[in-house]
Amino acid sequence: MSRQHVVRPVPGGQVPETAMVMAAGLGKRMRPLTATRPKPLVEVAGKPLIDHVFDRLRSAGIKRAVVNVHYLADTLQAHVTDRFDGIEVVMSDERARLMETGGGLVQARGLLGDAPVLVVNSDNLWIDGPVDAIRLLASRWDDAKMDALLLMVPLARAHNHGGLGDFYLDADGRIIGRRKPGRVAPFAYTGIQILHPRLIVDWPEGPFSTNLFWDRAIAAGRAYGQVHQGLWFDVGTPGAIPKTEAILADG
Repeated sequence: MSRQHVVRPVPGGQVPETAMVMAAGLGKRMRPLTATRPKPLVEVAGKPLIDHVFDRLRSAGIKRAVVNVHYLADTLQAHVTDRFDGIEVVMSDERARLMETGGGLVQARGLLGDAPVLVVNSDNLWIDGPVDAIRLLASRWDDAKMDALLLMVPLARAHNHGGLGDFYLDADGRIIGRRKPGRVAPFAYTGIQILHPRLIVDWPEGPFSTNLFWDRAIAAGRAYGQVHQGLWFDVGTPGAIPKTEAILADG
């Protein structure tokens, strides 16, 4: 890891009050485990994936979580309702139509407020490094120059990740480009980000990806990355579960 990307938390760095937990996906890559349960309820190391996420939210001091639901929505809603002490859980209902990540943000926009929001995918698992990853991300946030701040992991440390990386960063952590065809990018996106709601504007009708908002922020020079200092696991397939558990068991 280059020295420029090691950022120490600012004492009192403000963690967003609200998080959005992306939990509405169909979980196709996790079949057959998702035949009877939504992907966020697939267990890893003895605990549903979404419970691991909420453990991290609670540890960081998040007070409120918006959870979007679509596939087996009743099951997921029943699981998260009144389960997590200290965190108010609000549902964003996508039962009628799965909106993808960008459309999910649009549908939940009225629940997110007007301050920066932590957005977390429910199908990854991370272990904090020397400092809490969410607090580290929050300490790096600079409202004057950022609309999006993505937690990245070096591709070499992206456990179970089958991709070739996602982004290039400059010495200040600004995202300066996406992976080019036939090339490898040094950093993979972890599924964890801080996003300012002012970026959620001028959206298309129907489902779409958060990439639309990111591309605007990158073009404006207002998208940044922070490198995760701990462990991160892409738990997207049944085969990734025992591999993740084996690494966790090794301590």
